[in-house]
Amino acid sequence: MTRGSPRVDVLDAARNADFTAPAARKERVRLEEVFGMNLFGLAEMKRRVSKPHFDAVLATVREGTALDPTVADSVAVAMKDWAVEKGATHYTHWFQPLTGRTAEKHDSFVKPTGDGKAISQFTGESLMQGEPDASSFPSGGLRETSEARGYTAWDPTSPAFIKEGPGGAYLVIPTAFVSWTGEALDQKTPLLRSISALDKSTRRALGLLGSPVAPVRATIGPEQEFFLVDEEFFFRRPDLITAGRTLFGTKPPKGQELDDHYFGRIPEQVLEFMNEVELELYKVGVPVTTRHNEVAPGQFEMAPIYTDANQGADQQHLMMMTLESVARRYGLVCMLHEKPFDGINGSGKHLNWSFGNENGNLLEPGDTPHDNAQFLFFCAAVLKAVHQHQDLLRISVAHYGNNHRLGANEAPPAIISSFIGDQLFDVFEQLVRAGEATESMEGGALKLGTEVIPAIPRHAGDRNRTSPFAFTGNKFEFRALGSSQSVSFPATILNTIVAEAIDEMSDLLEAETGKGIEVEVALESVIAAVAKEFWPIVFNGDGYSQEWRDEAERRGLLNLPTTMDALPHLVDEKNRELFERYGVLTPRELESRYHILLEQYFMTVNIEGETAETMAQTQILPAAVRYLTDLLRAVDAADDADLEPKGILRTARKVNDLVNELTEKLDELAERNQQLGGETVMAKAEHMRDSIIPAMQAVRDAVDPLERLIPDDQWPIPIYRDMLFVK
Repeated sequence: MTRGSPRVDVLDAARNADFTAPAARKERVRLEEVFGMNLFGLAEMKRRVSKPHFDAVLATVREGTALDPTVADSVAVAMKDWAVEKGATHYTHWFQPLTGRTAEKHDSFVKPTGDGKAISQFTGESLMQGEPDASSFPSGGLRETSEARGYTAWDPTSPAFIKEGPGGAYLVIPTAFVSWTGEALDQKTPLLRSISALDKSTRRALGLLGSPVAPVRATIGPEQEFFLVDEEFFFRRPDLITAGRTLFGTKPPKGQELDDHYFGRIPEQVLEFMNEVELELYKVGVPVTTRHNEVAPGQFEMAPIYTDANQGADQQHLMMMTLESVARRYGLVCMLHEKPFDGINGSGKHLNWSFGNENGNLLEPGDTPHDNAQFLFFCAAVLKAVHQHQDLLRISVAHYGNNHRLGANEAPPAIISSFIGDQLFDVFEQLVRAGEATESMEGGALKLGTEVIPAIPRHAGDRNRTSPFAFTGNKFEFRALGSSQSVSFPATILNTIVAEAIDEMSDLLEAETGKGIEVEVALESVIAAVAKEFWPIVFNGDGYSQEWRDEAERRGLLNLPTTMDALPHLVDEKNRELFERYGVLTPRELESRYHILLEQYFMTVNIEGETAETMAQTQILPAAVRYLTDLLRAVDAADDADLEPKGILRTARKVNDLVNELTEKLDELAERNQQLGGETVMAKAEHMRDSIIPAMQAVRDAVDPLERLIPDDQWPIPIYRDMLFVK
């Protein structure tokens, strides 16, 4: 390749870059020694506030009781003193607006005293409430642009922490975000409401079952997949910068076909990056436990262990922020988009979900689940919820980025079903068939055929990676989430629909016992009846097969393949009634989410359409014309030398045909980009789906073959081979 060309320059820069571990990581540290050092958790609070005030906060965290403002003053002083000792100069109310990411506004601890001096000051009022401008955040019609007042409210159930940076440190206080009228403008507020709903319904059920009653919390453990790309490549791809994915690019000769990247040796540069991410997350109490290469080249995964759903959602946002910021220190860019590369596996975010209390996990089956009536009751409630609200689970993962992977052979299908394993399948099948379950399959031991390796325990059932909602031992794994999305909305929906299902089963149980039937007998009858109801969504087979799609249709299951198929169901009457009844979302709040999701779809595709037009017009087309000119000059030179330029002419014709096709398709895309499709957000979103996306694909169909014809040193942007394999 010619030196001085765009691709050679960027390849040289990427190959010759020397990235060493930052100073913070050169001296290895014991992670258990730094865990939580920048977290103002309960242990730190206990050391710094009076026992009565600490007990009040503890009651709020564990019981959900209201917090007295005088307690907030005490906590604020202790929190400020701790933060200042850690080097913090500012604090921020950190919240989750309806953008899908987080937001923050920094305020200084330093207050002038009027005599030319200043002091560090932080009051309970400052801790409990902030007032960022709400007018520029998505509200879906809850607020007019002119109505700017919004409030952040301290969430005592999610601990504050210190965020360190090269320029200093600041205190981060997780908060809710609401409008002046009290309507939720964020993801956290509905999540907290749904946790309360699940707690109330589950406590009622535990009382009916004769089990110890204690506060119940949902728990989550999200697995985060992501791609890493050398920043030299990233910043030379306008599509990656503005759209987060490549709008052009051909599949490289080698991709993931050999399965050699999955669980392979982690590249040294990436391993150092992961070490740094772990260090930062451990400092703020995020217990990262897993890291490995994923299926696609350049793709990786990191995951924490389980924690309270509210804290887990905050920690998931913190993990995404940390992945993105730390990557830049190593000359990398972390890409969270679901499908950065066409033809290469995309990234998801598996949401492991369960619920329980101080007495244990309520989805723990034990060795003989057929004898565990409490487990069967709550497991049946979850499956009942999945069956009744297939639409809501599908909607919770519906966004444009996820369209590119959901339903392909790299992610679960859009049809919601549940894998429950051979053991549970057998137990529930007994209940469906005979009205009672009398035995449980045993796992036994697995012998490997060699004496040097002892027999290992074998679970009573396999796992299924094609299932959207799989039972995996003592939890359910919701596998359909996209890698870039917040886990808060899916967790909110799970909590709410399970709360409803538990209440409905409790009603049935009360009705049976009200007839004088003993609880044990009534319980088995209720579980058997509910199992017959949810049985259509139980599927342990291959979710990728056409046979399953046909079978799912026969079972009457919903098939909502795209975001635009799914979103309108969010505001169906049954869903409005559900969220209002459980106090999770008012009808106006639910309507606002619907409009925001449509608007995000419209704007995302609009950005992609204009980016594709600009790249093709200003980068791809000129490169193709230059190469065509070179070929025609070569034809003239061959004629002058009395040579037969058949091969050159054939190549020139290919390039010329593609240039003509590209020009024609570009004109069409440019014309469609000027049209917004209508006045309503639905009309605009439909225009993007029906007009812009096909037009973008038509342009790509002309561009990608040109990449295989134009010389490397003349192709203006990094190609897949560079971005996936050069680290």
